[in-house]
Amino acid sequence: MIGAGGIAQNRHIPTFLKLSDQVTIEAICDLNESTAKSVAEKFSIPKVFTKYQDMFGEVDAITICTPNKFHAEMTIAALEAGLHVLCEKPMAMTPEECQLMIDAANKSGKVLAIAYHYRFMKESQAAKRVVMENEIGQPFVARAKALRRRKVPGWGVFTNKELQGGGSLIDYGCHFLDLSIWLLGNPEPVEVMGTTYSELSKTPNQVNLWGSFDYETFEVDDHVTAYVKFDNGASLLFETSWSANIKNDEESVSISGQTGGVDLFPFQLNQAKHGMLLNSEADWLPGEEDPSLPQAQNFINSCLGIEELIVKPEQALKVSKIIDAIYKSSELGQSIRLK
Repeated sequence: MIGAGGIAQNRHIPTFLKLSDQVTIEAICDLNESTAKSVAEKFSIPKVFTKYQDMFGEVDAITICTPNKFHAEMTIAALEAGLHVLCEKPMAMTPEECQLMIDAANKSGKVLAIAYHYRFMKESQAAKRVVMENEIGQPFVARAKALRRRKVPGWGVFTNKELQGGGSLIDYGCHFLDLSIWLLGNPEPVEVMGTTYSELSKTPNQVNLWGSFDYETFEVDDHVTAYVKFDNGASLLFETSWSANIKNDEESVSISGQTGGVDLFPFQLNQAKHGMLLNSEADWLPGEEDPSLPQAQNFINSCLGIEELIVKPEQALKVSKIIDAIYKSSELGQSIRLK
C-alpha cells in the first residue's frame, strides 16, 4: 500500500484483508512515518517504508492511494519494477500522463487497474447486463448527476489544485463520467463543452457538512456542467458538485437507447414493447453491497490471469480526456475538439 490515508484505511486495506486466501498485505508506505507505523500496527502489516521504491522488492503488486499528482510517477516506477498496479481514481493529472502509464503497462506485461469502483455496484452491473443483452437497443444518450449539498471535503488535500488537479469534477464526478461511458459501450469522446464554478466555496461564512475549509485559499471547482459528444453519435449531459444548493444529494445515471432505457440509483428498466410502455423495478439484484470487494477481487484475479479487468486503463484514459477538455473549455469559453 502506498499512501496511508483515509482511502487506504477505510477501503483498500480492510477489503484486501477479507481476501486473505488469495492475498496478503506485506508492506505500507507513507511519507509520514508515524502515520505509516500507526496504520501498520492497526492492521498488522509487517513492514513500513517512507520511500515507495524501497518496498518494490517485497511485493508482487501495489495499490496507490496518494494525491493525484503522484499517480503517474509511482505507477510507471512500479510497472517498470515488474509489479501489478491498482491505482486510485482519477488515473492521473493529464491524458498525457495516462498514456505514459498505459505504455509502461504494455511494455511490462503487468496489470494496471484504475479504481473506478462505481462500475462494481450492483445497479451498475445490472445495467451493463441489460445493455449487453440488447434490452434497450443501441444506447445513444446518457444523463449523469453527481451532486452533493454543501459537502466540500474539508480534510486532506482535496482543495489543493497543485496536488489534485481539480475539485468536484476530478474527485467525484469522474466516477459518473466513467460509468456513463462504460454503459454507452466505451465510445471515443470527440467534442466537449464545459463550465466550471467555484464562487460558492469562495464566500465567507460557509455552511459545510464535511468540515471547515479556508474559503480564501479555495482554488478548485465546486460545481461543473458539461455536454460531451462521442464518435458513434452518442452524447452525455453531465453535472457534478460538492456544494450544490439543492434539497438533497443526487446520484443518478440514465441511459436511453433505441427501444428502451435504464436508470441507476435506483435501478429501473424502461422499455417500449408489445405496443406498450413498460417500467420494471428490480426486487433483488445479485452482487455485493460493498463495491470495494468485487473491485479488489477483479484486480487479484486479473493479476493471477484468471479474469479480465473490468476497468481497463485505456477506458480510464477517456475519462481523463473529458476532464481535461472540460477544464480547457471553461477556461477558453468554447467547445474543445479531441483528436
